[in-house]
Amino acid sequence: MPAFAESAACRAPALAVWKLLYDPTRFPDWWDGTGRVERGPDGEVTRFAEAWPDFPYPTQVRSEGTPGGRVVISCLVSGISQRWTLEPHPGGCAVTVTVELPDEEAGRMPAQRAEVRASLDRLVALAEREA
Repeated sequence: MPAFAESAACRAPALAVWKLLYDPTRFPDWWDGTGRVERGPDGEVTRFAEAWPDFPYPTQVRSEGTPGGRVVISCLVSGISQRWTLEPHPGGCAVTVTVELPDEEAGRMPAQRAEVRASLDRLVALAEREA
């Protein structure tokens, strides 16, 4: 399974970053290319990209461990999974995102890497502003 990881240091506490990651309504604030997010009656999350505003991406968001630890975001259409991990770092936290793509999505690796890098930078900047 193709995969890659990106990391950044953040001056905000891990809990501040975790709150942005775990709240899908905040995705448009930091997730590059996200136009809007809708929550269904059963808690399901649907993400809409700016480039394809009428194409829904059902998305699963779950926490692993305690708040402030790890958030996994999975696209239920493509099977691409993002595991966001927060660890202590002097003056804040370290944010690492590991992305796994199914073999049939391997051609999307360069676009995914660019989207994730931009999203990571936006997430860190937003968390630092709001902390």
